[in-house]
Amino acid sequence: MQSDLENLFQLIGEIPVESIYLLIAIGAAVENIFPPIPSDTFVLLGGILVDQGLLRADLVFISAWLANNVLALFVYLMGRRYGRGIFQTRWGHWLLRPHQLERLSEFYERYGTVTVLVSRFFPVFRVLIPAFAGISRLPFWRTAIPLMIASAVWYGVLLFAGIFASRNLPRMLAVFEAFNTWLLLATIMLLGGVAILWWLSRRERQGPHE
Repeated sequence: MQSDLENLFQLIGEIPVESIYLLIAIGAAVENIFPPIPSDTFVLLGGILVDQGLLRADLVFISAWLANNVLALFVYLMGRRYGRGIFQTRWGHWLLRPHQLERLSEFYERYGTVTVLVSRFFPVFRVLIPAFAGISRLPFWRTAIPLMIASAVWYGVLLFAGIFASRNLPRMLAVFEAFNTWLLLATIMLLGGVAILWWLSRRERQGPHE
């Protein structure tokens, strides 16, 4: 495995540095609209390449952090502009009924800042929460500031994890894989809780036009 990794680093070393930074930025950004893209892996790999002397830590961080937040806020703005209209359609009405949208708005008004902050540490939720913050009309800065803080903390941790991982790569990759597995399990449990709340809220007394 060690020789395979060395061959990989040698191959990456032949790619223009600007292209690597661009790839990290794209990986971190696209996750906001296509969750299967492993943005965390891009940043972790960036940290490894920093320790290998191929990249600069500050540019890896800025590339990932800036791209991720720009697209997350774009998703927020699209949700704010078009989200409620989508839920007025037949399929949208099935997903969230008017009284559920009202409950969602009340939740974001009360807990929106904390919800946005915490969600960025969980797969899937980090994609959904900015969209629903927009749909709920959470104010821009109450969305943007926790987004930027959480992303800075998370990507900073991943970057330094990558730097230290390169010195004991096989073991650290195994630890990272196990951590991601537990994080995925926690996300599934949270999604299950959200699904239960969604179902229970649909059974509440509805308004005359629902």
